[in-house]
Amino acid sequence: MAWYGSKEKEIIEIVDVLVLGIDMTYCRKCGRELTEDMSYCPSCGTPTRETVKEELSVSADDLIKKVKEIIHEGNVTRIVVKDDEGRTLVEIPATVGVIGAILAPWMAALGAVAAVATRCTIVVERSEEKPQQQNP
Repeated sequence: MAWYGSKEKEIIEIVDVLVLGIDMTYCRKCGRELTEDMSYCPSCGTPTRETVKEELSVSADDLIKKVKEIIHEGNVTRIVVKDDEGRTLVEIPATVGVIGAILAPWMAALGAVAAVATRCTIVVERSEEKPQQQNP
């Protein structure tokens, strides 16, 4: 056990932020201290950044164009295309946007979806810029 209690820990954290410029973050699930560059907690695997979901309804004709726009906007972790009934048709992981050569098969799959579906819902998952600031 540490030599200090909760009050002392709070004072140490305030000094770290004000004097040293260190802003510690903590895993919201297990409480482990995290650095800003960590995307996942090394202890429990919980994502350190909040994920924001946005749903867009588009016609099948505009599907490929809209997905390309979303990928070029950046900060996207995943794109999911669903049909009118909410069934998932295509899931595009975030790494695809980084490597252009891998994007072509996904666009071909979207073309096939557009040929069959009339309207689609695009679910865009984005990660927030800063990790959550929570104390254990």
